[in-house]
Amino acid sequence: MRRALSILVLAVLAVATPSSAGRPAGVPRLPTVLLEGRAYVDLDGLAATIRTKPEATPSDTHAYLRIPGHTVTLMRNSASVLVDGKPVVLDAPVRVLEGIWLVPESFVDRVMPKLTATAPAKVESKPAPPVAAAVSAPAAAMPPTAPAGGAATLQELRFRSYPSFTRVVLETSAPVTHRPEPGGARDVSIRVTRLAGSARAVEIRDGFVDEVRLERGGADAVLRVIFDGAPGELRASTLADPSRLVLDFMRPGGGPERDARATTTPLRVMVLDAGHGGHDPGATGPTGLMEKELVLDVTKRAARLVEQRLGIKILLSRDGDHFVPLRDRTSFANRAQADVFVSIHANAHREVASEGVETYFLSSEATDNAARQVAALENSVVQLEKPTARGRADVVKTILWDLAQSEFQEESSRLAEVVQDSMTQSLRIPSRGVKQAGFYVLGGAAMPAILIEIGFVTNPKEERKLRDSRYRDDIARAIAAALAEYKRAWDQRLRQVVGRPK
Repeated sequence: MRRALSILVLAVLAVATPSSAGRPAGVPRLPTVLLEGRAYVDLDGLAATIRTKPEATPSDTHAYLRIPGHTVTLMRNSASVLVDGKPVVLDAPVRVLEGIWLVPESFVDRVMPKLTATAPAKVESKPAPPVAAAVSAPAAAMPPTAPAGGAATLQELRFRSYPSFTRVVLETSAPVTHRPEPGGARDVSIRVTRLAGSARAVEIRDGFVDEVRLERGGADAVLRVIFDGAPGELRASTLADPSRLVLDFMRPGGGPERDARATTTPLRVMVLDAGHGGHDPGATGPTGLMEKELVLDVTKRAARLVEQRLGIKILLSRDGDHFVPLRDRTSFANRAQADVFVSIHANAHREVASEGVETYFLSSEATDNAARQVAALENSVVQLEKPTARGRADVVKTILWDLAQSEFQEESSRLAEVVQDSMTQSLRIPSRGVKQAGFYVLGGAAMPAILIEIGFVTNPKEERKLRDSRYRDDIARAIAAALAEYKRAWDQRLRQVVGRPK
């Protein structure tokens, strides 16, 4: 009865039409439903064409399609799906409407051919992990194939520090190969074959890696990594589009991987991040309410409540009116080995009637155009940073290379759902939903991380409420209640893991 009612609701919302564009062989035409201007297909019906059923319920955040040799992982409200561990980006997010999982029609021509092929491609080794893992075989195991099209040039040299490792990335104009060379007691050398470019040095000084130097070695480049103490184990991987050599140096005695620790240790530390600050006021309301002042006040109120109620350590990325570069915010959380990162912001829109609250987690693909615009607005803060900290102005590209947050995407999605529900139910304001986009401030967080837009300062009605001290208390209580609920679920999962027979 429920499913019949759901199908009836879908029929009322849109007129079903046969789907035919990009139809792979062996997949029959299926009726589509129009949502937000996009054609969608019922996942159940699509799964039936390959003689399987989705593993999902209306309340799940994830759905799975499994056939021999293949697994597809879908996430509610995400345009990115995993096919055998490899990401495929659709042109619209997966939706769940009236209990029915719907996929955009692009799923049919981008994913189904991979499942309906007569035989899966042969692999010489075990399947690669999801691209989000970014840590693969040791460097010595990399195959010595020559780069295509002659020598490559270095586009950018980047780094990011994490609790258990430091990552160095060489982005190049074409694929490159590498091999380790003998080093000293405090350094490691990696020869990068036929990589052109001038010598350079980058200071890291994160307590583990002191400096990285790129030196010339004939037709090749030699990357020297100098450590404060003993060198760490090197793990390397190569990525495409753009071509990158990712070098992860593991801290000696760094302990288990962070995602594993999240399921086996108590939740002890949270970082609350008040957006903007100092010479960056953020959005400004019609009567002059500045986002930077609003969110700092709300963040401090929420921090006091969480510490009182949960008895855990709360750290603030800023506790006054000063500017903090975007990447330094999650770096601060990483150094503190925080378990959760929550960035608090206020929204703005040229349409003054825009209202409500929305919660984001990081993805290279925005949920929709509105989400993309919100991320672009928040990311524009990078232009206020010093040129040496800003690097290139292509912020979204900077996010794409740093894959660590993808390891925590599912947990970030769960946290975002809890916060969004608490905010909208407690404050009784319109819900704009849980969304995802390429927020620079979330990039590189080695923990579940979300960004909350607590309201629109550009809406005169919402601005009046956001000025009110009692309403700010209400927002803080809603955030604290959500974090308490998230910790309760965390603790419950922890008890299940600890009590599991070994």
